[in-house]
Amino acid sequence: MSSLSCSYLQIGRVVASFIAQHEIRNRILGMLPPDEFARLQPELERCSFEQGVILEAPEIAITKVCFPEPGMISVMARTPFGMQAEAGIIGPEGMTGLPLLHGIDSWPHATIVQIPCRALCIGADAFRAVLLECRPLHDRLLRYAQVFSVQLAQGSLCNGRFTIEQRLARWLLMCHDRTDREDLPLTHELLSMMLGVRRAGITTALRSLEDAGAVKTRRGGIGIRDRTRMRDIAGDAYGVPEAEYARVLA
Repeated sequence: MSSLSCSYLQIGRVVASFIAQHEIRNRILGMLPPDEFARLQPELERCSFEQGVILEAPEIAITKVCFPEPGMISVMARTPFGMQAEAGIIGPEGMTGLPLLHGIDSWPHATIVQIPCRALCIGADAFRAVLLECRPLHDRLLRYAQVFSVQLAQGSLCNGRFTIEQRLARWLLMCHDRTDREDLPLTHELLSMMLGVRRAGITTALRSLEDAGAVKTRRGGIGIRDRTRMRDIAGDAYGVPEAEYARVLA
């Protein structure tokens, strides 16, 4: 994963074109009532992100809100001196720019692309204007913020109460939920940073998952072989945020 010395907001912008709601693979945008989507549609741009792109940096004003399609974006908690670990994951179920929903223009976290994705993006000023004009849309997006807060809380519980194998199984399931691929481009170094554990611990946990038939590892990637087995290993570490999403947003 790239450090925060990377260029900020390295967005690969595609030529603007009409965006039809039924073609969008982001679930928030896809489930909006047509009149609410119509408020956003004129301002949406198609963007493409490679691994390592920094979408939001600590204490820097957010300039764009992104609604990802299949792929994975990490929200990284950091100390002032650069120690970091992943706090949450955003994929096609969600959106970046959550502070803007609460009237705040930045936060202390970094938001970084981990698995390349496309997204529908809207400028921060235009996004604020739409929220002011359409309270039902604002309320609907706040529901996603609620679900994301549950994910953060569950991650804290898992870090304190579950084994590395369970935490890794949960994390891989969450990645699998958000991508359209069985082969995830993840390295031991990246997994170590995401889970906040030593690389040796990741190696041991991956070996355990592979011995159980849940994954197949290769250089630079991990293949999901048996999702059911993975869920068995994750146990109660996985499922609470997913159930909350279904309850609040479905």
